[in-house]
Amino acid sequence: MSRSHPPSLRTLVERAARDDGLFARGEIVLCACSGGADSTALLHVLAMLRKRLGHEVVAHGVDHGLRPEAAGELALAQQVAEAAGVPFSITRLHVEPGGNLQARARAARLEALGIAAIHAGASAIATGHTADDRAETLLMRLLRGSGPRGLAVLPPTAPLPVALPDDLGERAPVLIRPLLRARRADVLAHVMRHRLQFAHDPSNLDPRFTRVRVRRELVPLLEDLSPRVVDHLCSLADMMLLEADPLAVLGLGRAQRQAIERAQRLGRKGVELRLRGGRRVDATFPGGQIVLNEK
Repeated sequence: MSRSHPPSLRTLVERAARDDGLFARGEIVLCACSGGADSTALLHVLAMLRKRLGHEVVAHGVDHGLRPEAAGELALAQQVAEAAGVPFSITRLHVEPGGNLQARARAARLEALGIAAIHAGASAIATGHTADDRAETLLMRLLRGSGPRGLAVLPPTAPLPVALPDDLGERAPVLIRPLLRARRADVLAHVMRHRLQFAHDPSNLDPRFTRVRVRRELVPLLEDLSPRVVDHLCSLADMMLLEADPLAVLGLGRAQRQAIERAQRLGRKGVELRLRGGRRVDATFPGGQIVLNEK
């Protein structure tokens, strides 16, 4: 029997948090906020779930100094945070114009978020990537001719992909993506239902960007051929993640990976690992392979 109503964004995020072990009770989660619909909805839902899941939330925005509108967009995010009782802070950067600007701005943003998370005592940085973002990213990689490792895009949890200052690196938080089970329509339904103000980024309509053409031209065409193509592409990303990095599927961080490496060096048959969310898993090494079995 089909459901008359799809699950709410709150339900989708709660399922992801529990099933993917995104964070544990008592942990602090830093929500990366830009003022757009995705991060606004994520901030609001993480705040709504505090009592149920037992975590705390702080929010942080990064102004790259590239767009004058950014200050107003972050002001909208701050209003949502304050209404939800969530501390909000901002890092203001100055990214020099020039070649490879998007990549340099992204790296600077991630470093700023990592430093802010450590200062706040947060163990995870939550970003607003949705299932649509994941499907679009996979299609863009396909267009570039990526192999299996390149198609393992946007996992639910991942190490922070930038180096932090030496005195902070050992405590680097992980990236988590609580909205990966949600479609962009779920996000928009949530912000409209709760009357949350959010900013519109004009770059999302600029056809000079490959992602915009993939989003506005390619994905609708594929959905005409296969209505569930976004779900299928996300499942493919999961399979490629398992193929490229089986340890990443369970969100193993630096400590767990080091425990596995140490057990292998010592010739042990296996090691028990504690995962985020209170889960435990046995890692064994038959034939030199790493096999993970959840308890």
